[in-house]
Amino acid sequence: MVSLGENRYGKSRVRVLKVERDAHQHHVSEWNVEVWLKGDFATCFECGDNRRILPTDTMKNTVYSLARASSAETMEAFASELVTYLISNQPQVDEAGVHIRSTLWKHIEAGGKEHPTAFVQSGPAAETATVVYPREGAMTVTAGIADLAILKTAKSAFSGYIRDRLTTLKETHDRLLGTLASAEWKYTTAIQGFAAARARVIDALLDTFANHDSMSVQQTLFAMGKAALEAEPAIAEIYLKMPNKHCNLVDLSAFGQDNPNRIFVPTDEPHGSIEACVRRES
Repeated sequence: MVSLGENRYGKSRVRVLKVERDAHQHHVSEWNVEVWLKGDFATCFECGDNRRILPTDTMKNTVYSLARASSAETMEAFASELVTYLISNQPQVDEAGVHIRSTLWKHIEAGGKEHPTAFVQSGPAAETATVVYPREGAMTVTAGIADLAILKTAKSAFSGYIRDRLTTLKETHDRLLGTLASAEWKYTTAIQGFAAARARVIDALLDTFANHDSMSVQQTLFAMGKAALEAEPAIAEIYLKMPNKHCNLVDLSAFGQDNPNRIFVPTDEPHGSIEACVRRES
């Protein structure tokens, strides 16, 4: 006996760039949107009966049409509008979900001030949002940031770890600490100011990374997560992933030169991968 298990379908990589044209300044939002639906689609999978299927091309068109009509200023708000529209207009759907990854643009500084209509991309970091709306349940909103390249040249050490016959890593009390960090947090209460909440979380993460006296990436990750929870009361937990971006000291002794922590070779293969969930105690 063969049966269909859990399934969903949708449209991925729907690219949207929206320009808001104020009288004196333009604003740009670039979003990469993924939409999916869950429901009783067994007859399509098993028998080729498409009567319960909304074409994925229609989902793509829905994204563009709602983007034109929407006044949402954040990914979280737009994704909430999109899942609500799908649940309201597709009675065969049990759950609608949307994930958005935003490319970050900022105004170019020209002549000592922001140029009103010219932009520069501030990557590789990207902001993310995921909204899931089950017909018989509550909407959930998850925000995040991905590929945030951060580096500190002081206040970082790594020592006191297990050593065995295969350990070659030298202990250090003065190393460079770099990572391509990602974080996700789910809102536990309804909020309106998604942009302000996101700013509080990211500011807390960056401030802690910069100022923390790090004994390990693990310790700094926990401190960053704790600071984010203290900064934003509307979240109960945050998941952080911080792979090492190693900066290895170059041995210049063959050239008769010293290297007092000045010249490094950056590398990310292979790299340590540190990740954890930091949650508020109930």
